[in-house]
Amino acid sequence: MAAASSSFTAIFFSSAFAACFAEVCTIPLDTAKVRLQLQRKTPLPAPPAAAATAAGGGGMLATIMCIAREEGVAALWKGVIPGLHRQFLYGGLRIGLYEPVKAFFVGGAAVGDVSLLSKILAALTTGVIAIVVANPTDLVKVRLQADGKANAVKRSYSGALNAYATIIRQEGIGALWTGLGPNVARNAIINAAELASYDQFKQMFLKLPGFTDNVFTHILAGLGAGVFAVCIGSPVDVVKSRMMGDSTYRSTLDCFAKTLKIDGPGAFYKGFIANFCRIGSWNVIMFLTLEQIDDTDHSVGIL
Repeated sequence: MAAASSSFTAIFFSSAFAACFAEVCTIPLDTAKVRLQLQRKTPLPAPPAAAATAAGGGGMLATIMCIAREEGVAALWKGVIPGLHRQFLYGGLRIGLYEPVKAFFVGGAAVGDVSLLSKILAALTTGVIAIVVANPTDLVKVRLQADGKANAVKRSYSGALNAYATIIRQEGIGALWTGLGPNVARNAIINAAELASYDQFKQMFLKLPGFTDNVFTHILAGLGAGVFAVCIGSPVDVVKSRMMGDSTYRSTLDCFAKTLKIDGPGAFYKGFIANFCRIGSWNVIMFLTLEQIDDTDHSVGIL
């Protein structure tokens, strides 16, 4: 029991570190993605300088340039503090629990080839557990990222701690779990797409001639995991961002219905390029970092 506890602790902190490092590297892409996902075809009046972005006239690079020009380069790292809070909890739990949960689904120690279904079930489970714990950090991150000149919904938070306190004071402690439904769906799906596909891709590549457990294999597996995650998870990611960024939606179904009615089906893939650049690069950085830690400390033993 002590050995298992020690192993989980090592994996948790290694995963949390790798996830936080990837977050710092890629959060400007995430900020652009959130702004793009919050765009509407019929926005509320916005300042003239931000009108093009508010109206949805630009893509990822245009959004990044507009944020940097109108709000300063530092605005691209809005939400980095709660983002690190989120990755420490969510990243540590979803990856740290993956191997023991996978072993549970196969009825013992996960030795040899494990079925793709078991990998998916394990990743879905750890994704749900992790995001239920980390949802408040995700909410604050999205609120801070959404709070810009081009966004119709204005709030005034001086920082992450102020945001937590303000939300609790003005909306109640339960508001920290706003958007939990789509967030659980989004993170369970994306976690399954990332972890199960990375696990599967890596296993598949290592069976091919010429492939070894090296950086090149890790990059390919990470990119494959990123593609799956974005394609499968983008619709629920949009709904999650909109619910967390705009508290006027009554429920997940209300947000989905209004988005579909007002903006059309294509709205569920708003910010797709930014999302792919973000999640693809995030996965490569995170898994590469984690694999390097594993090479240094073999007690980690992840994936």
